Amino acid sequence: MSIDAVAFKKGMRHLAASVTLITTRHHDLRGGLTATAVCSVSAEPPQILVCVNKTASAHDPIGEAGFFCVNILAPGHRKLAERFAGMDGVEGDERFRDLGEWSTLTTGAPVLKGCPVSFDCRLVTKVSAGTHTIYIGEIVDLALDAAATPLLYADGAFVHGDLLKKAISGG
Repeated sequence: MSIDAVAFKKGMRHLAASVTLITTRHHDLRGGLTATAVCSVSAEPPQILVCVNKTASAHDPIGEAGFFCVNILAPGHRKLAERFAGMDGVEGDERFRDLGEWSTLTTGAPVLKGCPVSFDCRLVTKVSAGTHTIYIGEIVDLALDAAATPLLYADGAFVHGDLLKKAISGG
């Protein structure tokens, strides 16, 4: 017997995670969503997984395009995190307008400049799991900014990764 969804969500609020934008391009339209359910799968070959709610507007485009980018956000990207989470009512390709500087790497998925890292992935596996699909992608390219720190999410709030960096260094 499982716990109920409310108890699960309360418990998960205590799992700190990097805030990401999962982006794709399908039929010349960009799509994306904010996600924290992201983790590495393997180093050889380099793979990462993302869990996407089946009701998310970017769910089907990711599966149909066959590629996606995992953009790990920096603290200055909070407005983008809120927009891609649907907090301002902007949908689809419009989410990319007026915020952030965008480029592409190998797959053509949108890559946000200024991120600590962006992983450009080719979709290799998808698994249905309850309300979500687990998309596993092989990392075919990346953009790395070693000076940037991640934006984190814990206990229902955004937390600057620089605070974590200070705590680790003893500062």
